[in-house]
Formats: sequence, structure tokens, C-alpha cells
Amino acid sequence: MARRKAEREALRRERERREAEARAAARRKRLVAFGAGGALAVAAVVVVVVLAAGGGGNEGDAVGGGEMFPEGGEVAEQTEFDVEAAAAAAGCELRASESRGDSDRLHTASAGEDVDYRDNPPTLGRHWPPGYQAEDGLYSEAPADEALVHTMEHGRVVVWAKSALPEAARQTLRALFDEDDYQMVLVPRPNMPHAVAATAWNAEPTPNGTGRTLACPDWNDRVVDAVRTFRDEHRSKGPEPVP
Repeated sequence: MARRKAEREALRRERERREAEARAAARRKRLVAFGAGGALAVAAVVVVVVLAAGGGGNEGDAVGGGEMFPEGGEVAEQTEFDVEAAAAAAGCELRASESRGDSDRLHTASAGEDVDYRDNPPTLGRHWPPGYQAEDGLYSEAPADEALVHTMEHGRVVVWAKSALPEAARQTLRALFDEDDYQMVLVPRPNMPHAVAATAWNAEPTPNGTGRTLACPDWNDRVVDAVRTFRDEHRSKGPEPVP
């Protein structure tokens, strides 16, 4: 347990370092934008208008998720740090989906094209082109599967919740998300056979990786540690790592 705690602390420090670098990069970009003059400012306004009208950008900007995942919940301190033990304690199953080859890494011809995934929820496979991956965040309505699979290729972990879960359970999932939201996505999924699931696209074995699923048929308090350990096991380990 001490080793797992140390590993988690190391992950937290690395996460804080990356976030600091991202904030510094954002500040540099803003300074460049401010110094570019009036013409650039006008162009930026045009871009914002186009994006607001749905003309581009990442798929499914996070919308807060307050209706589906309301605030007001809380999570107990983590007591289990091994993913297999945590899954077993919660009555969840760990599953692996092997890649079918290079075709799993391909982009569709265009955004909006449907892909028939073999897992529900999906873990790996063809997905929408660059620029149409789902943003990290909390959603009241899930982005398209093809956008979520793309973001898992970038090392994100997606947590899926049955829409019919009791409100207290959905509040707990919100609190779990708020506890550590780095490279995390939380979405509802009414048509899956699990009460809660977590998925990731792990890079091993290279180059096409393996789809990973934590499938929890029922909700109970131990699901929280199962999701935590799955998150820490697979986050930032996609075949196409993106900060």
C-alpha cells in the first residue's frame, strides 16, 4: 500500500508540473496575441464567431454536467490502491480488448461518420479526425463515441454512468471527478449494460495498444476506489500521448 501511495503522489506531482507548463504556454500565447495588432484581433473575433456557430473545434465542449451529475456529493478517503483488488471488492470486472491491427488507429474520412464498435462502451478503434476529439470534462450529454475514442487514444480515461443511477450515486461520481479531473471525462450512457464503467486505450503492446474496461454491474461505495485505481493505472498511457 505504501508503494501505491508513493506512486500516486508521484503522479500528482507530475500532473501539477504539466498543468503549470500548460498555463505558462497559454500565457505566452496570450502575449503573442496581444502584441499582434488590430488586424489579428479582428481575425480572432471572426474565429470565435465561427466556432460559436459550430464551424470547428473539438467535439462536444464540456458543458458542466450539472443536470446529470449535480454537486453536493462527497467521497471517502481512498483505502485500496491496487486496481485488481479494488475491482474485486466493488464487484466489478476488468476486461481487455485486443487491437485488430493498424486499422484501429485510422481516422474516419470525416467527422460525423459512424463507427461500429465491438465494446459497449467503446475502448479503441477507428475514430474521427484530428480536431474532433472530445474535450476533457464533465458532460450532461455525451459526445459521440467516435470523439470519445479519439480522446482515449490521447491518454484520457472516460467514466460512463447509467443515466438511471440514483441521484446520490451521480453526486458521488461528480465529487470523484472534482477530486482529480486531470485528463478525465465523465459522461452519461443510458444504453450500456453496466451501472458504471471506466475505459481507456492503453498503448501496450505497441503500436496499436489494448482497450481496457472496468465494468461495474451495480453501484456501491467501493466503486469509487475501483474507478480511482483504474484511472491511476491507465491515465496518460494512450498510444498517442497528448498533454
